[in-house]
Amino acid sequence: MTEGTIRVYLLDDHEVVRQGLRALLESAGGIEVVGESGSAEDAAHRIPALRPHVAVLDARLPDGSGIEVCRTVRAVDPSIQALILTSYDDDEALFAAIMAGAAGYVLKEIKGRDLISAIRQVAEGKSLIDPSLTARVLERVRNPPRTAPELADLTEQELKLLELIAEGLTNRQIGERMFLAEKTVKNYVSSILAKLGLERRTQAAVLASKLLDPETGHL
Repeated sequence: MTEGTIRVYLLDDHEVVRQGLRALLESAGGIEVVGESGSAEDAAHRIPALRPHVAVLDARLPDGSGIEVCRTVRAVDPSIQALILTSYDDDEALFAAIMAGAAGYVLKEIKGRDLISAIRQVAEGKSLIDPSLTARVLERVRNPPRTAPELADLTEQELKLLELIAEGLTNRQIGERMFLAEKTVKNYVSSILAKLGLERRTQAAVLASKLLDPETGHL
C-alpha cells in the first residue's frame, strides 16, 4: 500500500456483489479493499479494528443493516466515513442514514465511475448528502410532531416502532423496515412497554391503534 491510498471496507450479504465491488475499486488505482463481510455483526466488530478510511455498507442485511453498523462504528471511531449503498430510495432510510452519521447515501444503480468518485470524496471528508435534506432531518429532531399525552415519554424512534407494532409487524419485519437488528427492536419493545406501564406487546398495539391520527395515520 502506498501513501495516500484510500482504505475501503465492503459490507454486502452477496459474495458476488462484494467481488464485483472489490474488482471495480482496486482497478481504479489509489484504493485498497482491506476487508469485507456478509453480515452486520461481523462488520461491526471488524471495521473498527481495520480502521478503513471508508466503509461501503449495504443498507439491508439478513441480520441487521448497514445503517446500524454505521452508527456502531462511528460511535467507536468517528474518523471512519460511511457510504450507504442501497437498492431502496425512501425518506425513512435516508433519515436513518443521516442520524447514524453517514457521509453518503447512494443507490446500487450508480455507475462504477460515480461510485469511485463518491468514495474519494467521502474519504476527503466531504458529505454527499444534500445539506437541505440534513436541515430537514435536524428540524424533524428539534420539532417532533405532537403526540398524545400517554406517549410523551417515548422517543421519535420508539413512536415509529410503536406504529409498526400497531400494524401487526413482527420484530424481524420492523427491523427490516427501520434498518435495525432484530435484537435492537426487542430492546426498543421492552423500553416502550416499560414507559407505557404495559406488560404485553398486544396491549401496546391496542393502545397505539386507539391513538393513531385518522388523517395522518401516525401517532
